[in-house]
Amino acid sequence: MATTSLFPAPAVAAAPAANDVAEALANVHVVCAEPSIANHFLAELRDREVQKDSLRFRRNLQRLGEIIAYRISAHLSYTDKVIQTPLAETTGKLLHDFPILATVLRAGLPFHQGFLNYFDQSPSAFVAAYRIEGTAQVQVQVDYLSAPSLDERVLILADPMLATGKSLVQTYRAMLRFGMPRQVHIAAVIASPEGLAYVAREIPEANLWVAAIDERLNEHAYIVPGLGDAGDLSYGSKL
Repeated sequence: MATTSLFPAPAVAAAPAANDVAEALANVHVVCAEPSIANHFLAELRDREVQKDSLRFRRNLQRLGEIIAYRISAHLSYTDKVIQTPLAETTGKLLHDFPILATVLRAGLPFHQGFLNYFDQSPSAFVAAYRIEGTAQVQVQVDYLSAPSLDERVLILADPMLATGKSLVQTYRAMLRFGMPRQVHIAAVIASPEGLAYVAREIPEANLWVAAIDERLNEHAYIVPGLGDAGDLSYGSKL
């Protein structure tokens, strides 16, 4: 049965050269590059025994979303405001405007919630995108998109697994029908070097944030060592 998409697919790009990958990785913020509690959450996400507890799996995705949200917050704009405490007047810094938080259904929901826990006044955007299996090349289907105006806003696009990068690129391009953001951050828990290079080339204006960069993609375009299917582990297997 033929499939159709609400949005055009991007042109298929050739695999990035080794120097392109190296250049892309040099500009990526890697949260787990140094030991912190984020490494503990990531290790549990990967552990197939811990993965049997879907509640814990979702919570660890959420925690990593919170940690990356905090890291991104240091790169946003703030406004000084005079604040009256019960004892005296002081000055505080308030976020100039809350970013728009976008994610890809369904695997992105727990990760998205972590960002929303910190950016609790942020509007949200949701995209239904999935990989079309059984084809010679990885293809992505985008069937649903809901978003506020992106014009001159900060956009954080979060998806836990950045494999080929094609779903994120197609999602971002589809979202541009709602306006051009002034700042773009793309966040993932685990990414492949090839996927990061592809996203960096196709969306050069984006700041890239990941918990970890894994070794490679296998012949099925799955991240190795990865962690499995984040959507299935969060919400149960699908038909």
